[in-house]
Amino acid sequence: MAWILLIIAGCFEIGWPLGMKLAQVHPHNKFGWILMSVISMALSGYFLYLAQKSIPMGTAYAIWTGIGAVGAFTVGILFFKDPAGFFRIASATFIVIGIVGLKLSGN
Repeated sequence: MAWILLIIAGCFEIGWPLGMKLAQVHPHNKFGWILMSVISMALSGYFLYLAQKSIPMGTAYAIWTGIGAVGAFTVGILFFKDPAGFFRIASATFIVIGIVGLKLSGN
């Protein structure tokens, strides 16, 4: 269950930079998107807190930030025309490999 909570935390970690970007792209609703960011930050932190009850802190934190980083990277490429060069994608792939390695290394 803790791993599911950690994945949920990571998904909310994607939500706050997405909200900040949407506040820039859609300035007519800037405060709504910023509010989404703040709520996403709070939920991300709360689910991380719950996950850390049974997952080691360093493992949980690395995976949480990795999900957020790779998720925001992917959303940027797919929806905001961020650059998708070989080295950027390869670097994100190394982050995913690290996340998988932490999970497979036990707890």
